[in-house]
Amino acid sequence: MSAPLKLALVGHTNVGKTSLLRTLTRDVEFGEVSPRASTTRHVEGARLSVDGQALLELYDTPGLEDAITLLDYLERLDRPGERLDGPARLARFLESSEARQRYEQEAKVLRQLMASDAGLYVIDVREPVLAKYRDELAVLTMCGRPLLPVLNFVASASHREGEWREALARLGLHALVAFDSVAPPEDGERRLYESLALLLERSRSQLQRLIEDHEAQRQARRQAGNRLIAELLIDCAACRRSVAAQPALEQGAISELRDAIRQREQRCVEALLRLYAFRSSDAKAADLPLLHGRWGDDLFNPETLKQLGIKVGGGMAAGAATGVGVDLLVGGITLGAAAALGAVIGGSAQTLRNYGERLKGKLKGQRELTVDDAVLRLLALRQQQLLAALNVRGHAAMDAITLNAPQETLWRQGKLPAPLNVARAHPEWSSLNPGARLEEAERAEQVERLCSEIAMQLVG
Repeated sequence: MSAPLKLALVGHTNVGKTSLLRTLTRDVEFGEVSPRASTTRHVEGARLSVDGQALLELYDTPGLEDAITLLDYLERLDRPGERLDGPARLARFLESSEARQRYEQEAKVLRQLMASDAGLYVIDVREPVLAKYRDELAVLTMCGRPLLPVLNFVASASHREGEWREALARLGLHALVAFDSVAPPEDGERRLYESLALLLERSRSQLQRLIEDHEAQRQARRQAGNRLIAELLIDCAACRRSVAAQPALEQGAISELRDAIRQREQRCVEALLRLYAFRSSDAKAADLPLLHGRWGDDLFNPETLKQLGIKVGGGMAAGAATGVGVDLLVGGITLGAAAALGAVIGGSAQTLRNYGERLKGKLKGQRELTVDDAVLRLLALRQQQLLAALNVRGHAAMDAITLNAPQETLWRQGKLPAPLNVARAHPEWSSLNPGARLEEAERAEQVERLCSEIAMQLVG
């Protein structure tokens, strides 16, 4: 079994070394990420394993703060008649009192790099190319280890990526990778490990295993996220409440139903955050921005629905603004949003019994409350937007989660996916209803069908 590849993350103070390590390890708790300078004072390590085998060890190092004077000092270490190479010169430096005093922090960095197979030189490309960075690279190359520059914060509008690429090329560093630790691209890790493989041919197989595992995990997370959304939508579509046809009771029941839907959406948000290894405190449904409002306020707001291009049903368009469909049997069968009659006719005996009880209640003046189609569309859009945002969010991100305007059209117009219409006829499929039966094979089948339809939609 091969020993794990050792990588030292090196660079100037406050360029995002800890941030990069958090994102690579998917660990929001690793180290301390702060805008304050010199947050990391000691070398800290993390390990990446696949199937129990350690493949990569990453070492976070303190920031280099005084490379200019250190380089001058190193160049004076040669004795008369000597021409030391880089590693020999550094070895002499590390044995000196200066390495334990004035340059203690720099010495920690150099020791770790010399003990590693390679270094990731992290660069904040928002900064101008200054002489101190050239001196840092001159000192680091003395270690005799391959260096891969990592261009961090390239997603920033104020980046100077072009200037840095040109400067690195002039120093002979042509192999580099752009990797924003706050907003990493989906293929960011693949490109980073592939670039490393060019420098470390003997470690190519280990790096390839990491690439394959990362891709498999990414796909598994996406699939699991789609299933969580499908479960939410099935739960809400099947949810219904019966209430006596009295205005005061109706308003109370509508309020309770809306609260139940909001809470169910919040549970989905928290589950998605856990799935992507973020903290539950990183976002709440009520805090996630949607257009100019807030999720909790907008969920049952017809104006929000209209702005998103979602067609609003008659009751909501008329100003009901409840997001709740109300069915009432008056002299004949008016099932409204409950389900298509075909679903009832082709349903099981249990389904027919359910409808029998519901129709009996309606004959006695009972009203049935359901979640409006427009609200289901909004729930689907919001959760898919959140999933897309989490998929490209780094674990060092400190800003609030922001959602882009959705590009797909399935949930804005046209018919709802068939599984939701089926769920309308099965109140026992909703965890929000009493006597829920969530283990039924037919329910699981419809969840999978809906999951597949969600996976086919691109939300940007």
